[in-house]
Amino acid sequence: MTLQLKVPNMACSACGATITEAIKAIDPTATVQADPKTKLVNVETQAPEVAVKEAVIAAGYSVG
Repeated sequence: MTLQLKVPNMACSACGATITEAIKAIDPTATVQADPKTKLVNVETQAPEVAVKEAVIAAGYSVG
């Protein structure tokens, strides 16, 4: 499943790396593309959307 999440407080590539790590912690096979310029995170994952959003929030970022 492909998800596109808006993460308004992602400011830099380090933020993108943190978000990527958080998502890969729940789905190691996920493909994550985080773009701090557009504030968008594209995720190809088998994990439920709710779990992905919770992982991003747990990493300290807002989703919405």
